[in-house]
Amino acid sequence: MRRTMLKSKIHRVPVTQCDLNYNGSITIDRALCKKAGLLEFEKVDVYNCNTGARFSTYVLLGRKGQLCINGAAARLAHPGDRVIIASYADFDEAECAAHKPVVLTF
Repeated sequence: MRRTMLKSKIHRVPVTQCDLNYNGSITIDRALCKKAGLLEFEKVDVYNCNTGARFSTYVLLGRKGQLCINGAAARLAHPGDRVIIASYADFDEAECAAHKPVVLTF
């Protein structure tokens, strides 16, 4: 049996901007993505700690310090809001026993 487990989480990172006119996605500091093990175009779930809003999108690599909510999801956040960004992966039973997710906390 395979299970879907947390692969990586960026916890309570502040939103730096929101761009309603962009085509979608979340733009995240490239170095932060590397530390979290996130790839460009990888699916992520985003949880807004300020509003309780939740949405799924994909990652775009951004410049240093950038965390931009793009497209329609820009209506679900404001600069300064704290968000949790989570990615998941499927593991078999043996992998689950040894798996430790990457967690970055702000």
